[in-house]
Amino acid sequence: MQTLWKQLTSSDNLWEAYRKAATGKRGKTSTAAFEMRLEVNLLTLQDELLSEEYQPGAYDSFYIHDPKRRLISAAPFRDRVVHHALVNIIGPIYENKFIHDTYANRLGKGTHRALDRCTYYMRRFAYVLPVDVRQYFPSIDHDILMEIFKKSIRDEHVLGLCQKILNSGSGILKNEYDMVYFPGDDLWAVNRARGLPIGNLTSQFWANVYLNGFDHFVKRSLKCEGYVRYVDDFLLFSNDKAALHSWHDKIIEYMAGLRLTIHENSTQVRPCQSGLPFLGFQVFPDHRRLKRRKGIQARRHLKTLLKFYEQGQIEQARLTASVKGWVNHARYGDTWGLRQAILGEMRLPPSGK
Repeated sequence: MQTLWKQLTSSDNLWEAYRKAATGKRGKTSTAAFEMRLEVNLLTLQDELLSEEYQPGAYDSFYIHDPKRRLISAAPFRDRVVHHALVNIIGPIYENKFIHDTYANRLGKGTHRALDRCTYYMRRFAYVLPVDVRQYFPSIDHDILMEIFKKSIRDEHVLGLCQKILNSGSGILKNEYDMVYFPGDDLWAVNRARGLPIGNLTSQFWANVYLNGFDHFVKRSLKCEGYVRYVDDFLLFSNDKAALHSWHDKIIEYMAGLRLTIHENSTQVRPCQSGLPFLGFQVFPDHRRLKRRKGIQARRHLKTLLKFYEQGQIEQARLTASVKGWVNHARYGDTWGLRQAILGEMRLPPSGK
């Protein structure tokens, strides 16, 4: 049987990693440049990995407002190929360890499945405790994450690659992080390596891995029967209001062990009948509403794309894909009137024109 490292660096895995990295990115200059000498570039990458001379390149960082201001960091295309090659191999290891009710960045899961599960639990239980981690991606501690890796990954070469990728993103989110000192810290705690660049495939996947132990803590130690997590937003359901209040304190204690904190103001027990905001919707036991700001945001975005199309800056296929994507998302709430209004305002071009 091949070692993890041999599987990771195999020609088949690197080719598959390239294919995944290029999906939806064929129009990008960096993708085209890599493809011009595809076989040579893949062989060079394979040689660098096998000789352990591979070093990640510099990130291209920029801010988006969606609606919060966030720093997005894009790795060079060749590094994205390596990220896919790594996740192709270690992904199945952790997929077998994840609980059913964590929904981000997993095949067959996603936001809509998470919303359906939330509705299911809101109909079964009387109360819910919503929890949101503060500055999650900037706070993820590299030493703790590496210790988590070592519990499941025995291949030193794979661990070394994980460390290189972690190191390449160290400090990128330092200005997005407000220093928190935990019990036992000295003044040097400020220098701990932390943060996963938002935009990396590895960051998205490792964000799930980092809280996997917490998921099992909620299910096994707290014995919470109704639980949903999407990245750093999670919901605990119960018919016992006092139990949820006691879990609140235990959650804070567990999070401190991961050097994480939560938004205390929004972490309050509430009746399910009152509804709660989750993944862009206001969710009730019997219906969902799209958040008002999400509707305003969609209207502005789609009108801007229509303007770009009319000016010849984008193809109709791009406009159509964006409209269909939004409609498909919005239909998971009671948004028939909103969808009719927005699409009616846009004066969309006839199909095929």
